[in-house]
Amino acid sequence: MRRNKLLGFLFTFALVLFAIPLASPALRPWHPAPSRVPNVQSAAKKEVMYKQQTVQRDMEATERLSRSQVARDVHHLLLKEPANGKSGSSVEALLKTHPEILYAEWTRGNQHKKVGSIDKGLDKAAKPYLSKAHSSLRQGTPYSSPTFSYNGKSYFVLSQKAANSKQSLVALVSTEVIQAVERHQRRNLRLIPYPPEGRYRIESVTPGSNKETTVRTGEDNGNASHYTIDEIVAKFRTPLTEKQLLQLRKELDLSVIKHTGKTYVFRSKKHQTHELKAYFLSKWKPEYVEPHYLYLTNGLQGSTNSVPFVPNDTLYSEYQWNLPEIATENGWNVTKGSKDVIVAVVDTGVQSDHPDLKGRLVKGTNIVDPSSPPDDDVGHGTHVAGIIAAEVNNNEGVAGMTWFTKIMPVKVLDSSGAGSTYSVAEGIIWATDHGAHIINMSLGNYAEAEFLHDALKYAYDHGVVLVAASGNDNTDRPGYPAAYPEVLAISATDQSEARAEYSNYGDYIDVAAPGTSIPSTYPGSRYAALSGTSMASPHVAALASLVRAANSKLTNVEIMELLRRTARDLGKPGKDNDYGYGQIDVMSALQSASGTNTSLQLFPQQVRRELEQLNKK
Repeated sequence: MRRNKLLGFLFTFALVLFAIPLASPALRPWHPAPSRVPNVQSAAKKEVMYKQQTVQRDMEATERLSRSQVARDVHHLLLKEPANGKSGSSVEALLKTHPEILYAEWTRGNQHKKVGSIDKGLDKAAKPYLSKAHSSLRQGTPYSSPTFSYNGKSYFVLSQKAANSKQSLVALVSTEVIQAVERHQRRNLRLIPYPPEGRYRIESVTPGSNKETTVRTGEDNGNASHYTIDEIVAKFRTPLTEKQLLQLRKELDLSVIKHTGKTYVFRSKKHQTHELKAYFLSKWKPEYVEPHYLYLTNGLQGSTNSVPFVPNDTLYSEYQWNLPEIATENGWNVTKGSKDVIVAVVDTGVQSDHPDLKGRLVKGTNIVDPSSPPDDDVGHGTHVAGIIAAEVNNNEGVAGMTWFTKIMPVKVLDSSGAGSTYSVAEGIIWATDHGAHIINMSLGNYAEAEFLHDALKYAYDHGVVLVAASGNDNTDRPGYPAAYPEVLAISATDQSEARAEYSNYGDYIDVAAPGTSIPSTYPGSRYAALSGTSMASPHVAALASLVRAANSKLTNVEIMELLRRTARDLGKPGKDNDYGYGQIDVMSALQSASGTNTSLQLFPQQVRRELEQLNKK
């Protein structure tokens, strides 16, 4: 009954990935003094410049990840290819697992094999680099070309020769993932207006009001919420009868888009949101009526050995600054996680067959298209999932924060990275009902919605730890769902332990976590480095899963409080607007949870829980 009742509160507004930073600082209307305008404009330009530099750094890091991974797999192929086996039998398999390798030339003595094909134009553009690759092989040295462009896309050529055999391989590699990261980051850092108004027929308004504002640039998103201009959400005191619905269709030319319980999402061919809202308030006296908002894309316990465990994942030591920064390597000595703990990634879906997420996914759902699996057609959800649960110490790619935690993919955002509030709320309830212990939400906007809050309360009341990104507009305006009291709100830090310049801040921030240039899994069985509070949030969700593995008796409230109290204080002493209680500390949190330190933080709660259990007997 509770679930059905709560579904009645749901409705729709698009969510934007709070991943890769939202927009630049907002020009607040309550600071209109002309003398301050130049400073505000200068700060805005600085913000845009910083975000552009962040995008460039993420692209460069992604290119390094791509080159490193391809070179490593080519090297392994040459070592494993049998000396007298079927000619180049492993080369076809390499191209299947690496779709970015468009063409390869394999040689062993007098044997030659070419796999893949390229058009004449690309062949001509690549020819100088292919020649240099062959020349380097003749000299016994590996080769990696600079990136070159053809027809708006970029590529590179590499060659390697096996040290103990006559085998060699030359490969032409597409770096499309770099362009994908650029598109992803420019959109999600709000360097361009997003979402496009033509797609959702939206109107932009000042948060907390229905006052219209114009979004001309990416920066303008920082002081705007968005809603669908021809739709309205209304919750009535009783469900409408067929006669009443027919009356509404005749009077307003309405159609019902969504309907659960007493809550309806209407669309009108004749009237816009403000007209519909005025009509329902005057004629029907509903419990509430509001615009259809859009949100934008925002094991067993071990020893307490203090020696850090450094995994052998190929990209770990060189690129993953984030895990050592928060003492993850030391924390693994307390626990590496548990296969019984599930983190729901409420996002764009997850690539189900990514080699670094093998065996880590449980059954999920696709709220956007229930007839399809929750596959990732954006990249965001796969990246978030990898931060939490990429296979550790498997000599492959990156390492996640947990060794055994399971990921539940819940696709609530479509291929543009946007989705309705109805979808997100429905995804939260679905994840709760199907066994999620932690829910990560790297998404959000600045508009509050009762229906979404009710779904969050439902999950919270069922013992789920809720974690959300704060947003990427460098503003203290509360972002939702992060600012709801049932949710841990996360800001992002960079390599210098400063609050990342794109990260939102404010008195609602609970803790901070690394969010800048974070390497992780990416669709196409690849890897990419992305920045944003979307990347910070899964670090906290992963730590919550480790804490639950260390002490399964802790409630969600106790886990959330433990993460706050064990955070390492940064910035001003005590809780502050930039870091909340501080940056998460994996070792400290797990020691506290498992009782292996002298902290008495959880003792009162544990005693109270034991007494309550005794009283029930």
